[in-house]
Amino acid sequence: MNYSKGCYLPPQKSCWTGRATKPEIGTQYWHQAIELCDVHALKKDQQFDVALLGYACDEGVRRNLGRVGAKDGPYAFRQRLAQLPFHHSSKQVIDLGDIVCQDENMEASQKTLAAVVGSLIDRAVLPIVIGGGHDMAYGHFKGIWNALATDSKPSIGIINFDAHFDLRPLEGKANSGTPFYQILQEFEPWVDYFAIGIQQQSNTKELFDIAKEKKVNYVRNYDCERANFEAIIKQLTPFVERNDFLYITIDLDGFSSAYAPGVSAPSPMGFTPYFVLKMLHYLLGTQKVIACDIAELNPRFDRDNATANLAARIVDYIVENKS
Repeated sequence: MNYSKGCYLPPQKSCWTGRATKPEIGTQYWHQAIELCDVHALKKDQQFDVALLGYACDEGVRRNLGRVGAKDGPYAFRQRLAQLPFHHSSKQVIDLGDIVCQDENMEASQKTLAAVVGSLIDRAVLPIVIGGGHDMAYGHFKGIWNALATDSKPSIGIINFDAHFDLRPLEGKANSGTPFYQILQEFEPWVDYFAIGIQQQSNTKELFDIAKEKKVNYVRNYDCERANFEAIIKQLTPFVERNDFLYITIDLDGFSSAYAPGVSAPSPMGFTPYFVLKMLHYLLGTQKVIACDIAELNPRFDRDNATANLAARIVDYIVENKS
């Protein structure tokens, strides 16, 4: 596996704790159901359906002049998921630990993330990555591409639930605001991009111009807040149909700060959890979803673990609805 030295930490049992139950009633909670595996110790014939992987890196957020702290997001997420009831007995879920960032070398972290994600997709496993800055999307997509583009060049649709396009042109080093620009520059014409929840107040005119130039599909946050599901699904349908695979990425700053205060760039505007879950139900039902991630969980600014709980419940919903 092609990974950078020092960029990987095995899973920690300390974050998977919760209520004890009687052995005779079987598995009741996530902390009882999850299996912890070192990525280097995975056996070729080891069977599992979903792999959780942390991206404990907020170097891209720092470079983008955002509020750092998202490197602690994966741990906070696991603590909250551990305590949720587990209703997915037909599915085997493992925790593979964290990709970390050493000496501000975000690029090495992205390279390692790509290697691990690629190996999971080769096994027909659904990776769910928890961050961490949204710069993880570049490494995540490269892993998807490396696994799928061996014999032919598939069309991959990215669906990003986000207040921001994250289409900033590269000016020096990459950061949490550049991943989809990088992906579109490197992988056109095999990549398609649809952003849901875009806020005009969070994106400059230049970014809207780039979105138009790159033929990016998008839905503004006002339409999400009106819960105009049928109209949005009507827009999504041709996008889904023309792509072979879908990669879903959720930036928690797309939610109203009433639901997700613990992010780098909170906003009182934004979509609701109900809106995103309804969209996920449709997208997962297409059976084209190849990978998912949740970005920008920042426990440093969370209130009563609201944002970490939201991320945990989204992942629980994805696992439940994974076909």
